[in-house]
Parts: sequence; C-alpha cells; structure tokens
Amino acid sequence: MKKRNFPLYKIFVYVALITLAISIIVPIAWVFLASLKSQLELVSGNPFDLPKQILWSNFADAFVKARMGDYLINTIIVTALSLVILLVVALPASYVLARFDFVGKKFFNGLFMAGLFVNVNYIVLPIFLMLFNADIKLGFDFFLNNKFWLSVVYAATALPFTIYLLTGYFKTLPKAYEEAARIDGCGYFKTMTKIMIPMARPSIITVVLFQFLAFWNEYIIAFTFMDKENATLAVGVKYLMADAKSQANFGVMYAGLVIVMIPTLVLYICVQKKITQGMSIGGMKE
Repeated sequence: MKKRNFPLYKIFVYVALITLAISIIVPIAWVFLASLKSQLELVSGNPFDLPKQILWSNFADAFVKARMGDYLINTIIVTALSLVILLVVALPASYVLARFDFVGKKFFNGLFMAGLFVNVNYIVLPIFLMLFNADIKLGFDFFLNNKFWLSVVYAATALPFTIYLLTGYFKTLPKAYEEAARIDGCGYFKTMTKIMIPMARPSIITVVLFQFLAFWNEYIIAFTFMDKENATLAVGVKYLMADAKSQANFGVMYAGLVIVMIPTLVLYICVQKKITQGMSIGGMKE
C-alpha cells in the first residue's frame, strides 16, 4: 500500500491556527502574570518571568480603591438589561418576519438590512444630543446617566444584526411544527413561545454570546452617556489606566484588565460547544 502524503493545505491550516492561538494566548497569559507582580518587577524584570511574590493585593486595590467593583456591577446591570430588552423585541420581530406574509414586510426587512451598514459610532453624537435636549426640557437628568436608557440604546443598535441572524434561523424550521400546534389549538403567541423559540435556542445562544461581548466591552456610547459614578468597566479601565500611570502602579492596572476579561472568557468557555452544535445544525438544515 502506498503511504498517503500529508496534504500541504492541512499543514498550512495547522500552522495558521497554531500561530493564531499563540497570538491570543500569549498576551492573555502575560496580562495575568503582570497582574500579580510588583511595580519593581514590571519595570526592571523580564516581562515573561513568573512573579517572585504573588500580589493578590493588586486585585483588592483595583476592586476597591480604583472602584472596579462598582464599575463591574454597573456593567452587569447594563449588559443584562440590554440582552433582555434585545431578546424581548428581536425574537417576536424575527419570528414574524420569517414566518408570515404581511403588507410592508419587504420594507421592514430592507430597513433592518440597511441598519447592518450603519456604524454605531457615527450616530452616537446625534443620539446624545437628542437625549440631552430631552433632559433640558425635563429639567433634570432622566435619559443621560441612566443605566436603563443606556441599555435601551445598546439593544436598539444591536437589533439589525440580531434580527438578521434570528430571521435566517427561523426560516430553516419546518412548518409542520406550526401546523401541528395549530391543530392542537395553540394560538400564534403560544406557538411562538412554546415551540418555535425553544427550537431556535442554538441561534439565541449565539446572539447572546455575540451581543454580551459587544455590550460588555462597549466604550464610546458608555463614555458619552454616563458620568464617572455610573461608568461601565470599559470606561472604568480608562480611569484606572490614568490613575495607574500617575501613581506608577501598573500591577493594579493589569489586575483591572483581568477583572474585565474573566467574565467574557468564562462565558465563552461555557457556551462555545453549544454554539458550535447550533451552527452545525443550522448548516445541516440549510
């Protein structure tokens, strides 16, 4: 029997994947190591050396003195609210656009598709001015420096991509399930909530992960709309970096970065298998 040569393209793929993995893992590992080092080790030592003395106090200082704990709570509240508002609006809209024919369907589909090409950073200032003028008319801060309205803006800006993704998945589900539900006496709302939405769970998990990362790490909108008291983690890191540079305490700064990274890493590790399965199922259905 002839030995099959290892295909050259597979070697290229493996080399590319290994290189990509190293380019991601090494900086993350370096930040974790730096967060446990003293200022002297960070300035004068080898950046890749293990810490001579593990300084957990860097995390305590970042969490309490630099107020990263407060920023973490703000970010959890805003992210959770944004995801709830987004799913409450996007799931019914996606289901209706995917499964029903009605007057104006093409218009709404085109509207959401157009939203995919709008860079959120370009419309931050108009949104801010609109909310700022509303607060002036009210005579007090209601729309700005408000976690709920920040969540509403986050959810609104994420609607086009979310509806595009969920609509595509709902279209792949067989109509037989809806017909069986109708025979059993289920109305449209019950069919959607009890049958179709649970079947779209892989796609929903994908949306939750993508938008969680987007909301968690968002900086420009939060920096524009919120003051220092109500800042999120991404904005808090900016304040932390400024304080760390002025006080020459980089260990605390890296500890703050670790606090920002850990939730996203944990979430991805927990759901990445389900996302892969969901994408595989969606590909098979198509």
